[in-house]
Amino acid sequence: MGLADASGPRDTQALLSATQAMELRMRDYHMERPLLNQEHLEELGRWGSAPRTHQWRTWLQCSRAQAYALLLQHLPVLVWLPRYPVRDWLLGDLLSGLSVAIMQLPQGLAYALLAGLPPVFGLYSSFYPVFIYFLFGTSRHISVGTFAVMSVMVGSVTESLAPQALNDSMINETARDAARVPVASTLSVLVGLFQVGLGLIHFGFVVTYLSEPLVRGYTTAAAVQVFVSQLKYVFGLHLSSHSGPLSLIYTVLEVCWKLPQSKLIGATGISYGMGLKHRFEVDVVGNIPAGLVPPVAPNTKLFSKLVGSAFTIAVVGFAIAISLGKIFALRHGYRVDSNQELVALGLSNLIGGIFQCFPVSCSMSRSLVQESTGGNSQVAGAISSLFILLIIVKLGELFHDLPKAVLAAIIIVNLKGMLRQLSDMRSLWKANRADLLIWLVTFTATILLNLDLGLVVAVIFSLLLVVVRTQMPHYSVLGQVPDTDIYRDVAEYSEAKEVPGVKVFRSSATVYFANAEFYSDALKQRCGVDVDFLISQKKKLLKKQEQLKLKQLQKEEKLQKQAASSKGASVSINVNTSLEDMRSNNVEDCKMMVSSGDKMEDATANGQEDSKAPDGSTLKALGLPQPDFHSLILDLGALSFVDTVCLKSLKNIFHDFREIEVEVYMAACHSPVVSQLEAGHFFDASITKKHLFASVHDAVTFALQHPRPVPDSPVSVTRL
Repeated sequence: MGLADASGPRDTQALLSATQAMELRMRDYHMERPLLNQEHLEELGRWGSAPRTHQWRTWLQCSRAQAYALLLQHLPVLVWLPRYPVRDWLLGDLLSGLSVAIMQLPQGLAYALLAGLPPVFGLYSSFYPVFIYFLFGTSRHISVGTFAVMSVMVGSVTESLAPQALNDSMINETARDAARVPVASTLSVLVGLFQVGLGLIHFGFVVTYLSEPLVRGYTTAAAVQVFVSQLKYVFGLHLSSHSGPLSLIYTVLEVCWKLPQSKLIGATGISYGMGLKHRFEVDVVGNIPAGLVPPVAPNTKLFSKLVGSAFTIAVVGFAIAISLGKIFALRHGYRVDSNQELVALGLSNLIGGIFQCFPVSCSMSRSLVQESTGGNSQVAGAISSLFILLIIVKLGELFHDLPKAVLAAIIIVNLKGMLRQLSDMRSLWKANRADLLIWLVTFTATILLNLDLGLVVAVIFSLLLVVVRTQMPHYSVLGQVPDTDIYRDVAEYSEAKEVPGVKVFRSSATVYFANAEFYSDALKQRCGVDVDFLISQKKKLLKKQEQLKLKQLQKEEKLQKQAASSKGASVSINVNTSLEDMRSNNVEDCKMMVSSGDKMEDATANGQEDSKAPDGSTLKALGLPQPDFHSLILDLGALSFVDTVCLKSLKNIFHDFREIEVEVYMAACHSPVVSQLEAGHFFDASITKKHLFASVHDAVTFALQHPRPVPDSPVSVTRL
């Protein structure tokens, strides 16, 4: 009696403490606003799909205002030139233009050698495109014209389609130049057509597929290509023409082999005074004809051979120009239109190609000089182009005896900035090793496979790396940060604690066909429950129960039949029984059979009801281990889109976890994702918008208040 009296207060105290603990837990997971699932949120916020705008309708409309706006959009000089502050900007643009022209002159002559063309065509390419960009460009600081990377890409094309000589012992420079100039100018026209076309259809975003590590790795490898290509001029060697994969390696080996044949060189004055060209066979610039050349139509027969290289050069040239343009625009507080830049660069190449220029872009070194010397607008570019025009018309003959080795030295010195990008490997190793991998693959592929194939390999590799990185995102189980409604990874935040009875799971990437299976596997692994094993064991035990019940029913049916047959035999043995008694007995036997059949049907029905009863099919009743949580919450805040594979995976997650008596909820879906879920017929009678909550905290609070499936909704979900 005393023991019973003592245990009573203890039980009461334990019950009170459990109740208090439950109340404290409910206080931690209360909301000062109503719980918002998707249905309530849509009703409260009056959600509706955003109205679709058909922009193409405005394109088909025409008015005077629209025509004038279109003119200003594609001819920006009409916008900024009338507002040009002459007193503030003219002096700076004048000094900047002259400084850039002084650099443009030797670079134009030198980069023409890279393109495999006579030096005078570098001067043409430093005049026409620069003036065209002055009219159509939107960047105020980039210096358009010849560029080392573009020139060496052009040179690989001209050397492949118009080799230097039929054999090493015979070089006809006149015939070679006559064959290469049409190739380069036609290539420039085709590059311009690509750029203008892409700009008009607003395809400027294509440059976004060229990441900064890719561009820097590519330009560094191109600088190495340029450096190697100038060794023959520096040492005065005559090398064989190499193109295609491993051409750089072959060129380096040949330079090393012929290095003992190198010649000493001097500057222009020494070359002219001592006659180095005739006495020591030193290569010089040669004849620079005075005046401009007439326009020439492109050779359309070459289009099919140049289309691949033209597209590559168009993309690379635009990538370099827009990256520099955005850097200067951000620094000086103005906006660069990427689509108009594509049109401006395309027109520069298109019109320049008609006047026998080769493809151009913008130069990093000249752009920096144009900005640092006080340049404020493209007036500086126009001034530099006029200075180059003066050289072409009157002063070109002064550079007749300039040794090509001097131009090669100018090129190599200008590569200094790009070769310094080799230090990117050290900084990327510390900052982001995935970007370092892109840099290394781009650099190696460009060195070994040449510029065109190297760029293709680099783009494909970088896109594949993005796919691989989305296939292996960071999966985490979330816990609540104390005294907040914030949930963070319990592995990273030591104070974040899991909510008892609730699992919150999140992926750092969107779920789509490439990673949907990994998402499901990671979810089951992080929950600490072998879901597939439990489901398979549950199915086996339920099947075994059904088989045992079926055998029991069959046994009872057999016994009932035996009892009925024995009673029928005893009735038939009595020969003295009257016909009426026999008839009455037959009726009673029939009633007995009917009643026994009814009992068997009732037993069968009862057995089926028992098999469907939830108590008999639960994990506990089957003797299987139960999960230590009753609710699973999927934080879908990282989802940016939904495909059919994602829909099937989510439905299968609902089915599998409900099979092991865990209810599933979703949280933090963005409106476009909800619309895609509706369009994919994700919501039905078993999965409604009551399972989708505005935030993780809403879902957790609801799960704690309702540790069973959502009321008025069936639990069964068909697995897909």
